[in-house]
Amino acid sequence: MDNSTPYPLGVTIRQDGLNVALYSETAEAVDVAVFGEDGAETRHRLAQRTGHVFHGVVPGGAGTRYGFRVHGEWEPAEGLRHNAAKLLLDPYTRAVEGQWGAGEETFGHTFADPEQRNDADSAPSVPRSVVVDPSFDWSGDTAPRTPLADTVVYEVHVKGFTQQHPDVPEEIRGTYAGLAHPAAIEHLTDLGVTAVELLPVHQFVQDSHLAEKGLRNYWGYNSIGFFAPHNEYSAAGDGGGQVREFQEMLKALHAAGLEVILDVVYNHTAEGNHMGPTLSLKGIDNGSYYRVVEEEPENYFDTTGTGNSLNVSHPAALQLILDSLRYWVTEMHVDGFRFDLATTLTRQWGDAHVHSAFLDIVHQDPVLAGVKLIAEPWDTAGYQVGGFPARWSEWNGKYRDDVRDFWRGQSTLGDFTKRLTGSPDVYEADRRSPLCSVNFLTAHDGFTLADLTAYDEKRNEANGEDSKDGESDNRSWNCGAEGPTDDETVNALRDRQRRNLLTTLLLSAGVPMILGGDEMARTQNGNNNAYCQDDEISWFDWENADRELLAFTRDLLTLRRETSALRGAWYRGDGLDGSPDAVLSLRADGEPMTQAEWDDGNARAYAVQFKAEGSPTVLLLVNGATNPVEFTVPKPPAGPWKLAVSSDPQQDVGREVETLLVGEWSTTVLRSA
Repeated sequence: MDNSTPYPLGVTIRQDGLNVALYSETAEAVDVAVFGEDGAETRHRLAQRTGHVFHGVVPGGAGTRYGFRVHGEWEPAEGLRHNAAKLLLDPYTRAVEGQWGAGEETFGHTFADPEQRNDADSAPSVPRSVVVDPSFDWSGDTAPRTPLADTVVYEVHVKGFTQQHPDVPEEIRGTYAGLAHPAAIEHLTDLGVTAVELLPVHQFVQDSHLAEKGLRNYWGYNSIGFFAPHNEYSAAGDGGGQVREFQEMLKALHAAGLEVILDVVYNHTAEGNHMGPTLSLKGIDNGSYYRVVEEEPENYFDTTGTGNSLNVSHPAALQLILDSLRYWVTEMHVDGFRFDLATTLTRQWGDAHVHSAFLDIVHQDPVLAGVKLIAEPWDTAGYQVGGFPARWSEWNGKYRDDVRDFWRGQSTLGDFTKRLTGSPDVYEADRRSPLCSVNFLTAHDGFTLADLTAYDEKRNEANGEDSKDGESDNRSWNCGAEGPTDDETVNALRDRQRRNLLTTLLLSAGVPMILGGDEMARTQNGNNNAYCQDDEISWFDWENADRELLAFTRDLLTLRRETSALRGAWYRGDGLDGSPDAVLSLRADGEPMTQAEWDDGNARAYAVQFKAEGSPTVLLLVNGATNPVEFTVPKPPAGPWKLAVSSDPQQDVGREVETLLVGEWSTTVLRSA
């Protein structure tokens, strides 16, 4: 008697074997293909069907290698792409063993005729799903639950961070275990960040067009397994050990007080458009999991630039996403998610909408109530900064653009101050807080901080696309010379500019995000689209780290941590009326700013005082002019002004200040108890 159950989906270990359940509205039959140690395949038909879920019990336990063969119609013109010759990855698999080949056998169609079904067996060229023992000793693990107001995000790549770290054992460099090594953790805790935001660690597929050029997908925005840690980042091998290694990494980071945020790619998968391979969802239930063009279901609706978009108007696709999110919280103990191209997930019927099913379901889910949710609020079809619900934070692209522009001389003090004070023009009208703004100046996609100050033009020749890829409008400034130079004047200006940008970022209201390596002047030699550079271009160069910039960044983060006036609340006054939480903006001569000066693109210097009850008061002296400026500082609220940090190497940290000559292109921060 088959006493299997339709839920949970995927594979569940039980005493009598494995309960297997797979959702498909359009399949006619489903076989579970189980592979022995010798590679021999045994097929088991899922004989039961409840609703649209095929289910059954098959022999096996932890360590079983398997895949699905789904029988049904092959009618591409109708959006049906079933092909039992293709071994399909379980969408709910916890681990993946092996890699995908790029031969014609992995495609559901023939290369000569996309309408013709390809009956070549793909099993020799695709990986196996692996059944994983779900037990893990989480005793002693405590989530840091750092408040947003205290959060500092560090965006980092699992492999690139430790691949060249001299103090991490060679055998675990570039792995989850490498990130958990005390030397790696020490860098993060000494720096003062509170959360690592990991570039995609869901199982992803290497792109065949990159392999042909001797390149690799480094960033990992090509997901296929939403429950499986990417197997290439595992020192323990890919037979299931990657799951335990990931869990051990989480536990070690938590023990150090660090949260883990995953950059997740639920907007599309690696199966691409109608010309892409058949690896999983495409062969299981194409129309339920992918959004097809209504009038032409053989084609895919694409707002991601990758060929397909998940069908977030369908319950099956929504369940897959939500089940995945809950799994990473409950079983892997992650602390939050950054949603790649999150706007695509709100396009239930085409247009982005704040009341989409995806956002509504996430909002009411109790498992997700305590984790951080960060949106990349755009996709290829639209820009939605400020358009997400109050619970969400967002990558604030306006912050990046306006602050970059100011420090290259092309933005007003008015726009600069909006970003410095939490972007009230974006968030305040909807009663959202400054903490909805994840402030960033650089990210994985674009120039590093060092390159932002050293290149006017991208240098992407290594990508093999004649530098046609990557953003051309970078809002960067090379400070007088393109790329590396021996000109001491140019290099000194670059050093100040990097400190100016970091000072602005880390002392702005909102949640700051640092691109990993910016604190030590990591360069990609002008490559602003290093997605395919799994090499020294992308990896951290620990040997040549800028130790002085690293120390400067630590000082800024210490100041931020000790000064609540620099964090996440709207400033309701200027402090002259006695208001406890206030921001006061003054000209260099100590007089109030006028509206004309806010809008004047030639006005480049001013002072900003941040005050909060129970906190030291901080005064930023900002000089974006090409000449030194004499500042008359206001009367300190309590005790003298002391110079806390400065991008100007001529300033003496710690001394008391009443008036101050601030050098060109520099920022000085004063603090009063």
